[in-house]
Amino acid sequence: MQLTDKAYAKINISLDILAKMDNGYHSLKTIMQTVALFDDITIVITRGNGFSINTDIPYIPDDDRNIAVKTAKAFYKHTGITGYHTNIKINKSIPICAGLGGGSADAACVLRILNVLHQTGLERKELEEISATVGSDVPFCIDGGTKLSEGRGEILTDLPSMPHCYVVICKPPFSFSTPELFSLVDIKKIRIKPDTDGIINALAVRDLKNITRRMYNVFEDIVPRGKIEIEAIKGTLLDNGALSAIMTGSGPSVYGLFDEKSKAQNAFAHLRSNYEECFITETI
Repeated sequence: MQLTDKAYAKINISLDILAKMDNGYHSLKTIMQTVALFDDITIVITRGNGFSINTDIPYIPDDDRNIAVKTAKAFYKHTGITGYHTNIKINKSIPICAGLGGGSADAACVLRILNVLHQTGLERKELEEISATVGSDVPFCIDGGTKLSEGRGEILTDLPSMPHCYVVICKPPFSFSTPELFSLVDIKKIRIKPDTDGIINALAVRDLKNITRRMYNVFEDIVPRGKIEIEAIKGTLLDNGALSAIMTGSGPSVYGLFDEKSKAQNAFAHLRSNYEECFITETI
């Protein structure tokens, strides 16, 4: 049996760090949004045992270090299903280590596909519970859309859908380690915060301009390097008509939101001449 599905990327409309929890993790409050940039995931299950994975990027782990394999193992452990060999094929379009949730999206897609192939009928909440054991952003990626995510990412609240807009994403040629960024967090020194509650109120009345006025990602004040380049990308997006531009997730990707496709296309053209990993997409 075989099935292919799309694993959609996410952007953080806001990202706030509230506190450091007793377990060493940080408590977050973030609004996440699905965009139409995706990886293709194909799973083939046959009688047998074990797992295999193939990707179109050579340096992605093809063993148990890959979150897609970890997720498949979590599914089989939860359901008790045995006697199958599972082959996972990943065709990447979402940049790696970019703050766009590519690995989390792949993991969530694996759960959805296995749920269909094995006809297990697991509901969304149960899939989210399984996914929370393998990654913080994976529960959001199970269903996607527009959601408030709290705690480590396991507390999700559905929000009114984001008004449709165009999204230009640019990843500079470097990456950040998420654990490294969190190790640099000093809650008392966070100077600027997003107006998350204001964004939620603006979502309720589908007011895109008031949403974009309130966006921010506190990681922008914590990044250990590359801040000048991140600010330059934001400047290019804003100069070309973006309603707002911020870093997504733990970076380093920066995105801008546009209410007109022509403006988004102009911003994309300006950035694409200097950056290889640029994308023009939209909210879904």
